[in-house]
Amino acid sequence: MKISIITSVYNNKETISEAIESVLSQTYDNIEYIVVDGASTDGTVDIIQRYADKITTFVSEPDKGIYDGLNKGVALATGEVVGFLHSDDLFEDENVVVKIAEAFKTNGTESIYGDLTYVTKEDTSKVVRYWKSGQFTYKKLKRGWMPPHPTFYVKREVYEKYGAFDISFKIAADYDSILRFLGWEKISTHYIPEVLVKMRIGGASNKSLKNLIQKSREDLKAMKNNGVGHIGSLFVKNVSKVPQFFRR
Repeated sequence: MKISIITSVYNNKETISEAIESVLSQTYDNIEYIVVDGASTDGTVDIIQRYADKITTFVSEPDKGIYDGLNKGVALATGEVVGFLHSDDLFEDENVVVKIAEAFKTNGTESIYGDLTYVTKEDTSKVVRYWKSGQFTYKKLKRGWMPPHPTFYVKREVYEKYGAFDISFKIAADYDSILRFLGWEKISTHYIPEVLVKMRIGGASNKSLKNLIQKSREDLKAMKNNGVGHIGSLFVKNVSKVPQFFRR
């Protein structure tokens, strides 16, 4: 099973090499690695080119944001399964993709997901928030539950059937796609009860009050678009994050 991993990046020379090396360190031997750069101007491209012989496909050109970049990656992917590792993120260990492949083979589902930790920018071993997903149910989805998108791996044929990311969303296109796949289209999924990805804190969705408000509006739009959830679901979705700061 070929697994396509996509990194979309723009002006992130500080951590892009760590993300690339995290992918290259994986012990799974059939990875297609696609890096899509949005025409960075800070030296990111120079760093990526150091790994040119180890990256399957590299594109650098202007885009309309991270979701446009991810869409380009999905269009380029040839693997049976597609997943993402953002330029600030790291795999938990070198065997994560092996676990993902085994989960697909064993369970025969159209998607899998796992747990995620938020870590500090300076020390990626320091956990700030532990996102323990738990088992999926449609009832939980309607009440605001979602799996961490960086751990969500999906059969490429699902993207071909139901589309990739709606770039009219600036922050919540990942949530919209999850609701479309698991809620509207009801694809099958399987939970790996382990941490798969470490994400540095400080992402776009929570870097300012303005972004938090925009994300809430986009979450509601995603719920409405896919017929899953309501204003009460948004409240539960946000409140359910609080225990993640105390769980280790």
